[in-house]
Amino acid sequence: MASAKGEQPKSVRYSVTLVPPAARAVDDLVEATGLNKADVINRAVQIYAFLEERMREGKVVLLRGPDEKEERVHIV
Repeated sequence: MASAKGEQPKSVRYSVTLVPPAARAVDDLVEATGLNKADVINRAVQIYAFLEERMREGKVVLLRGPDEKEERVHIV
């Protein structure tokens, strides 16, 4: 959150222990995107926050394939 003076927020350091599937997902995303682990995790948290806010508004998450078929995504 920016301060009243318009300054950029400072980074916050967290130490987390990831379960094996989450650690593999981070490694896979690092490989696929070329981003570093911190950037992958930062993006994941921001995407989750975005989706969570929309779902609280009553919206749903849909994926549409090349065949135009839609699949509803349930995030638990």
